[in-house]
Amino acid sequence: MPVFAVAGRSRIASYVVLGFKDGSHSRAGMARSYLVLGDTSRAGCGGRGNVFSEGRGTILERGCLVRASGLMGLLSALLLAVSMWFYLENVMIRYQMADAAQRDIPRGNLSDLYPRWLGARELLLHHRDPYSPEITQEIQTGYYGRPLDPSRPNDPKDQQGFAYPLYVVFLLAPTVSLRFPVVQIGFFWLLVVITMATVLVWLRTFEWHASWTTTTSLVLLTLGSFQVLEGLKLEQLSLLVSGLIAGSVALVVTGHLFAAGIFVALATIKPQLVLPLAVWLLLWVLSDWRRRRGWVVAFGGAMAVLVAAAEVTLPGWMGQFRHAISAYRQYNDGAWSVLQVLISPRWGEVTAVLVLLATARLAWKLRRAAPGSTAFYRMTALVLAVTVLVAPKTSPYNQVLLLPAVLLLARDWRMVWDRGRLARFTLLLAGLALFWPWVAALVLSILSLLSRTALVERLWIAPLSTLLAIPVAVSLLLAFSPHLREESRLEAKSAPSCAD
Repeated sequence: MPVFAVAGRSRIASYVVLGFKDGSHSRAGMARSYLVLGDTSRAGCGGRGNVFSEGRGTILERGCLVRASGLMGLLSALLLAVSMWFYLENVMIRYQMADAAQRDIPRGNLSDLYPRWLGARELLLHHRDPYSPEITQEIQTGYYGRPLDPSRPNDPKDQQGFAYPLYVVFLLAPTVSLRFPVVQIGFFWLLVVITMATVLVWLRTFEWHASWTTTTSLVLLTLGSFQVLEGLKLEQLSLLVSGLIAGSVALVVTGHLFAAGIFVALATIKPQLVLPLAVWLLLWVLSDWRRRRGWVVAFGGAMAVLVAAAEVTLPGWMGQFRHAISAYRQYNDGAWSVLQVLISPRWGEVTAVLVLLATARLAWKLRRAAPGSTAFYRMTALVLAVTVLVAPKTSPYNQVLLLPAVLLLARDWRMVWDRGRLARFTLLLAGLALFWPWVAALVLSILSLLSRTALVERLWIAPLSTLLAIPVAVSLLLAFSPHLREESRLEAKSAPSCAD
């Protein structure tokens, strides 16, 4: 008797259908031979339900196994997330504090939000220039605990100047009359909610209707990753930008192009993270201008309003912003990209150009992709992954842009695995790079609880050892995905058509 399992989108094996027995095709035979079960997690793990006797053992055991594996995955995700939090608080930060005390390195609030907030407050309440040296010195007093002293060799090189587009002050305007400790608490929890929502938005955009255990596990692993925890600890605007990007892509997929354009414009508070995505979406819009021009109208209009409002607030701000960016690159040793750190400053830059050209070539082939198609969101995920590779500075919190690519690979890993030995090897390396920080953090957390202080101090940096490899592995897997390449060939064949 053949057994056919049809898995529902939002439940674990929502229906199980037992096929014809002995070739019976009569209505009575169908009534006797067919049985549709409800949620197998209920019927197979202690719930009520009528089960066909010949298939009972296999079906119930499979339902229990799936449910148990989901719960085990959820508990494992919780353990890894808690261990990473414990590592950050009780191993890494404790080591950094001890090192700072020994070497006389200043430590203040160390909030990346503070320079932006103080600049916004001084501009909007006291009409002072946030790009000025005086404001930079005041920022250092709060961020480091005192102004930096060039004569002290151990003082940080990062001046913490106001190196953002001026219109970021409009997003922070509601907070400028509050005390900064209050702003810190509120912004921290806002970023937590935005990050959770970002995961759910990407899952919905990709039409991955996972079970509640899988969804919760993915949220926990995201919140418990080193990249996100660092962003939360520093109150980094990259997490906000990531949420705006996820929202903009979801709005494009659902046909709300005008709102999507506004979201991308707001995300340009960190232009280095948004520029490649904006170029890809512009190319996509131009391939079917009549239907998609709403995105350009909204994006261009929103940018014009933001830039003009900033110019009215502080005339000539764009020149000062360019100067602040130049100074930022100087006191951050050139703000090298991931590729420049992994290879060399010169050859890393050459490699970045080649990567961008290869990505642009693929984007050109897929420019006519329908907004809800696999080709569109795979290309979008690749653009964001490449952004992490080529953007200035290797800060781990920027790797939150890898989230859509990682989710796609997690969903489709079996298809990648079936492509042969090279694909399997690359997938294993990517998995090792992704999970190593959690595993190392768990081991160090256990050693810390066992009071193995000397060993922990020697190995405290171990969880960070694969961070630079993650964007490389993820980008390679996505770029050389057979599905993306096949979709590009199909799009190229249908090039004369511009239909959505």
